[in-house]
Amino acid sequence: MAAANYLRSEDQFLCSLCLDVLTDPVTTSCGHNFCKTCITEHWNTNDRFLCPLCKEAFTTRPDLRVNTLLSEMVSQFRQSAQQDASSSSSEQQVSKPREVPCDVCAGTKLKALKSCLVCLVSYCETHLEPHLTASGLKRHQLIDPVENLDSRMCTKHDKPLKLFCKTDQTCICMLCPVLDHKTHEFVPLKEEYEGQKAKLGKTEAEIQQMIQKRRLKIEEIKRSADLKKQERAEKQAQAFIRELEQEISELMKRRTEVEQLSRFEDHLHLLQSVQTLNTNQPPATRDWTEVSVPPPSYEGTVRRAVAQLEEDLSKEMKKLIKVELRRVQQFAVDVTLDPDTAHPKLILSDDGKQVNHGDVKRKKIPDNPERFSKCFSVLGEQSFSSGRFYFEVQVKGKTGWDLGVARESISRKERIIMSPANGYWTVLLRNGNEYKAPGNRLSLRSQPEKVGVFVNYEDGLVCFYDVDAAALIYSFTSCSFTEKLFLYFSPCPHDGGKNSAPLIISPVRAVD
Repeated sequence: MAAANYLRSEDQFLCSLCLDVLTDPVTTSCGHNFCKTCITEHWNTNDRFLCPLCKEAFTTRPDLRVNTLLSEMVSQFRQSAQQDASSSSSEQQVSKPREVPCDVCAGTKLKALKSCLVCLVSYCETHLEPHLTASGLKRHQLIDPVENLDSRMCTKHDKPLKLFCKTDQTCICMLCPVLDHKTHEFVPLKEEYEGQKAKLGKTEAEIQQMIQKRRLKIEEIKRSADLKKQERAEKQAQAFIRELEQEISELMKRRTEVEQLSRFEDHLHLLQSVQTLNTNQPPATRDWTEVSVPPPSYEGTVRRAVAQLEEDLSKEMKKLIKVELRRVQQFAVDVTLDPDTAHPKLILSDDGKQVNHGDVKRKKIPDNPERFSKCFSVLGEQSFSSGRFYFEVQVKGKTGWDLGVARESISRKERIIMSPANGYWTVLLRNGNEYKAPGNRLSLRSQPEKVGVFVNYEDGLVCFYDVDAAALIYSFTSCSFTEKLFLYFSPCPHDGGKNSAPLIISPVRAVD
């Protein structure tokens, strides 16, 4: 209990200059305490003799003597803290090989719990306590324990690396822009870290797509070789497959590296690792687009083989889409409809999860600027200006609907053509079986009963999925998003009761 009491009052034993426990404490005439060495060095480097805390000026340099009473209290505090550390060390884990040890522990090194980027020291649970309780130390930045903290210092100026030079692609300290990088472009580490995180996410998606294409290519080559039934063709196919499998292995290794790197929360560690591994670019691979094993020219055999290949590829693609769906479903958001945007003839459920079209305009509905006046449409209450999000909508029993996202500045008082140029990224159904995207008529194997919509704001990607069939309906790529995006819904006119079923925002459940 004594140690706990000391820790709770530790602020009174800290020097405001070095933010550490006082050493040879001295007291100025204004009543403030400092380490004797700290205040001496402070006055040695200044023309005026001011108190660093209250700024009281002294006409002559004060003759400072060690405060005996305070010195004894500090000594008792240190002894109590050491005893507390000794009694608790047995309950903590001793540092093992490949684990970061505590830099403060004397003798047996305990496992570090955190590393301080200000002190450049790693601490076990006991020695970390002052950073969690002392007001001066609470401002220090703590991260998961890392080794080689000295590498976080500028080798030229001995200052912490806090900036990133975009010109030289290297981490620099606060003095570097003044002395060595005067004409260079530099940004805070955090800003460059966030940019690199986004690039890593895009690279990971590209690598996954490359892996999928090579797996499909292997199946295509195997099928062609089976049809050929010639030794030369089989050897050629085996050589291609070995090369493809090697590329897949390299791609999977790179994907793992990128995935692990993207989890780093330490800004400096991620940036230094990106420069070392060069993971923003997928590894060099062969273009397999035109590579094939020529099949025999037997028309009937070829027709049957092609049909079998299409079936196999369809099954494989369905598996891949299921994996992709499970991944994007992790970004599910809770969506509700915004009644202030709904056309007066639309009927919204009390919980904001369903909408359908009615015959009569609702009474006493204000014609506010956000409300649709010509189109039977409604927006979601939530808006998004970054990141990734996903939602699902039940469309079962409907002969017409529109779904997607729209930018904030769309026109809501007139009828317009829905297209990316006008701020809409949507897919629609007409006449019960005509599926369309802007400028495209879609051919679907089955009629979706539940549609999933995924958006990656930074990558400019909008994807629509048939959730139950685990099939991709359509994708908008290379979109340029510069405004807030809102979720867009239109149940379309009820068509004499044929299209009276509502659109229902459904809770997201992982596909089987």
